[in-house]
Amino acid sequence: MTERGQGDGTVAKALAVMDEIAAFGRPVRFAELLDRSPYPKATLYRFVQVLTKQGMLHFDPDRQTYAPGLRLVRLAHAAWQTFSLAPIARVHVDALSDAVGETVHLAQLDGAQVLYVDKRNARQPIEMYSAAGKVGPAYCTGVGKAMIAFLPEDQLKQVIAQQSFHRFTDHTYTTEAALRAELAAIRARGYAYDREEHEPGIICIAHPILTRGGRVLGAMSVTSSTARTTLDALETHLPRIRAAAEAIAAEAQDWRFPDAAE
Repeated sequence: MTERGQGDGTVAKALAVMDEIAAFGRPVRFAELLDRSPYPKATLYRFVQVLTKQGMLHFDPDRQTYAPGLRLVRLAHAAWQTFSLAPIARVHVDALSDAVGETVHLAQLDGAQVLYVDKRNARQPIEMYSAAGKVGPAYCTGVGKAMIAFLPEDQLKQVIAQQSFHRFTDHTYTTEAALRAELAAIRARGYAYDREEHEPGIICIAHPILTRGGRVLGAMSVTSSTARTTLDALETHLPRIRAAAEAIAAEAQDWRFPDAAE
């Protein structure tokens, strides 16, 4: 069960069930969901039925499967428009993508994970994990490290405690001490690298998107592969990345996040 399912109450449990269904990435049968669920069959069935009646899940009677419902899609769209940086940042993401010709990512923190909220493919696209709407680890991605490096210590401690430190590649940081040393270096230079830490051959330069008071709103990166470029070459794009991040931060703070105007 997901981290968010560890709270008390019916609402938290129902949300955990939706998280599990969404995690399949495809319509799922009740028996498959039951195999992963900590709840008894009758309890799980009750949650699924209520969520279906409320439009949060969709049941396909022919295939006997459940999937996220249209009501959830409408709520997600409203959240996207209200909280996501994507609508504000679109023009800046487009301009950066046109200028550098490489993959551009826009991300925000979702709890202790990275949520990719927008992406532009390179002129010559390369295969990689990221996609808008996907979540990824914070401790071994450029955008993730760029964000958590600038969190207040109390928040950073909570985020680090939730990292898996799974070794994805030979370059992945697998201890808190190693990650904290990397985060200190990021704070000193103002931006982050991904040195093939999440995926072999994938590298990036990432810059945080911060309010004037230093609050973390998100991050953006320029990403490529070692097969066609180097980190030194990507770093030549840093002035453009920084300018785009600062422009997004200014617009976001004044329009959508006025409470962040410390």
